[in-house]
Amino acid sequence: MKMEALDVLKNRRSIRKFKQEQVKDEELALVLEAGTYAPTASGTQGCKIVVVQEEESLAAVRKLNAKVLGRPSADPDPYYGAPTILIVFATPESHAPHRDGAAVMTNLLNAAYAVGLASCWIDRPIQMFEMPEGKALLKKWGLSEDLQGVASIALGYADMPDPQPKERKADYITWIK
Repeated sequence: MKMEALDVLKNRRSIRKFKQEQVKDEELALVLEAGTYAPTASGTQGCKIVVVQEEESLAAVRKLNAKVLGRPSADPDPYYGAPTILIVFATPESHAPHRDGAAVMTNLLNAAYAVGLASCWIDRPIQMFEMPEGKALLKKWGLSEDLQGVASIALGYADMPDPQPKERKADYITWIK
């Protein structure tokens, strides 16, 4: 393994405060490309990544996520003010929808850190896109209603220092030789 890759894996942390500056297209393109190279069951590439940057859609996604949390409004913002939200969906072709989506998510998060972006894994798209409001968003975006939400990412530039990694627990690994 190249040391740079190991550094990314060891040092990427969730960021929960973002600058309002929009992500540069060149950086976003690299992150998205990395997502498309995630392993998927049987090589189906059974995921779809949706990039949300338009204000009305950002507000709708935030509101829907807050609703799943049981909050009447998106205040505080479940996406921490990130100017870009990535949503990973599993397609009907996926043989292992949530595992495939998790692999895509991991590639996206690590690539974001590698290009200097901040990110945070945000759950609840599973529930969000089963709801009528979620189905309506899919339709508005010109996407099929048979997509399954997996997870999402708050993406942008950090407006806080990187958190320090926690010490790894002593019994994390068991060797059977």
